[in-house]
Amino acid sequence: MQEAAMPVPQGDYVPASRHGGLIYTAGMTPRQNGRMMFDGPVRTGQIDVQREAVRLACTNALLAIEDKLRGDEEIAAMLTMTVYVAAEDGFSEHSKIADFASAFLRERLGDRGICSRCAIGVANLPGNAPVEIQLVAAV
Repeated sequence: MQEAAMPVPQGDYVPASRHGGLIYTAGMTPRQNGRMMFDGPVRTGQIDVQREAVRLACTNALLAIEDKLRGDEEIAAMLTMTVYVAAEDGFSEHSKIADFASAFLRERLGDRGICSRCAIGVANLPGNAPVEIQLVAAV
């Protein structure tokens, strides 16, 4: 994978919004320079192949958050994460996909990266993405 660049919106929205000390991201998929790098659906027995897709989606969300930081501010805490998983029928290991995201945030932010989360299975996602991640951070 290339070096990460700011996520490019795929519609009429912004990558992140800030209100006071809170930053909310849009749903981030595993895109790089606007191009989808992984596709769905997530299949039973093939969870590990999604690790890099999840890491890229999380990277995009963190870049969007960091773009809203002012001066020497930093992320004080990740508050919540929603992980959408486009999975084949019968898939039931959504939380294992979300664990990749939790591990990535802990790796990048230490204990500040551990947050409440929700893992949701969906029929499909924009651009045929396997995952979409939305974060809320406190500054």
